[in-house]
Amino acid sequence: MKDIKITRTKQSRLSSLDFNNIPFGKVTSDHMFSAEYVDGEWINYEIKPVENLSLHPANLALHYGQSIFEGMKASITKEGVPMLLRPEMHARRFNASATRMCMPTFPEDDFVEILKLLVGMEKDWIPPVTGSAMYIRPIMFAKDAALGVKPSDTYQFLVLTLPVGPYYSRPVKLFAETQYVRAVEGGVGEAKTAGNYAASLYPTKKAIEKGYDQVLWLDSEEFKYIHEVGTMNIFFVFNEKDVVTPAINGCILKGVTRNTAIHLLGEAGYNVKERDLSILEVVEAYDNGTLTEVFGTGTAALVAHVEEINYKGKRIFLSEDNWGASEYLKAQINGLRDGTIEDTHGWMVPIKEPVLAE
Repeated sequence: MKDIKITRTKQSRLSSLDFNNIPFGKVTSDHMFSAEYVDGEWINYEIKPVENLSLHPANLALHYGQSIFEGMKASITKEGVPMLLRPEMHARRFNASATRMCMPTFPEDDFVEILKLLVGMEKDWIPPVTGSAMYIRPIMFAKDAALGVKPSDTYQFLVLTLPVGPYYSRPVKLFAETQYVRAVEGGVGEAKTAGNYAASLYPTKKAIEKGYDQVLWLDSEEFKYIHEVGTMNIFFVFNEKDVVTPAINGCILKGVTRNTAIHLLGEAGYNVKERDLSILEVVEAYDNGTLTEVFGTGTAALVAHVEEINYKGKRIFLSEDNWGASEYLKAQINGLRDGTIEDTHGWMVPIKEPVLAE
């Protein structure tokens, strides 16, 4: 990896943080990582105090949307060791998004090492509370200042870290959308690109106005097959042991927590299948009593219980009494993160040494 210039803040803001009352996504730690892509290579690796950016008003990302990001978390064990969960998968997914958006990839080994360095510096910002964590936000965006629909020649890569509490403090209610769509086959639904999230805001706003927390997205052809939720992948449990999550089809984000859930639930004896799943099948299972529970998975949400789904006025209510698979999964992931459950998969990457400023 290239040498990294490290400049520490002169005055930490850590003392102002209340670990028991952290608003999600609104508090950054002291430092960030920055690199630039110029003349075909990544240069100027630097960890420095968080600062505002200076952009030309003709910046291509602002006009044409060349911007991608990742979302991941760092936790801390009972012994005080910072941990990353499957960072190499996040590096691969980040680069898959970059390729789809006609942007340069970032060296994956560097990606992981940078996370270790930055999180090591900011370890005291990791909340020592179960369910809380340090959210990590890598982002890349175009830097050229010239109007015209073309890929940029220059880019900036940043990594921010943010202490966060639980994303959802209570079970969520979902509104199955039958007018707007999130993604289409051949589109960019599989990429974590900024435009996907901008396009989801209006339908989500309408769902919230109806009393729901998020949209349950359906396919663009028939509004029949379930894709995902705006903030997470989605799982359905039938007859307590049969778990179904929609198959990856180019329209669904390849969630790292989703993949982790599939492995953990399968090892626990659940019958887990990735397949096309119709909303009508879900309604029928609810009517005949075989739909046991529904939950979402994601880096921010971790494991989120679903208490209601509204499909064309048909309201599906899900009881807390049936939270079997989801509660097991949440306990397993939290146990891996805080070191109280043995990591037999090699998923957890410890950050063993503190980082010293140059």
